[in-house]
Amino acid sequence: MKSVRRGDVVVANFPYSDQSGSKKRPALVVQDDRWNQSLDDTILAFITSGVHQYVGAPTQKLIQMGTPESSGSGLRTDSVIECNTLLTYDISLIVNSVGRLNPAVMADIDNCLRASLGL
Repeated sequence: MKSVRRGDVVVANFPYSDQSGSKKRPALVVQDDRWNQSLDDTILAFITSGVHQYVGAPTQKLIQMGTPESSGSGLRTDSVIECNTLLTYDISLIVNSVGRLNPAVMADIDNCLRASLGL
């Protein structure tokens, strides 16, 4: 993959935090596009289908299938975007793009990132 844009839902090989392995999974590009165009790396937020762990934390955004928020996302099941789990990732290692989140959802993501980073 040559380029990504903020709001893209992509598939990436996410390493486990204990470095015992990794797993291909969806992630959200949260880095601003001017940096995505000029740098080899981007910043991704982890996406999980483990919605049973979702507790409404301000650092998490629930995306439920069948809602306007899920339209065009490429996600196949209810998912949680965890803005408290970020990774800097080489763009060339991204497997593919599966969809995009709409601007309203990205505004919510901005709030989640602010909460996560204490901004």
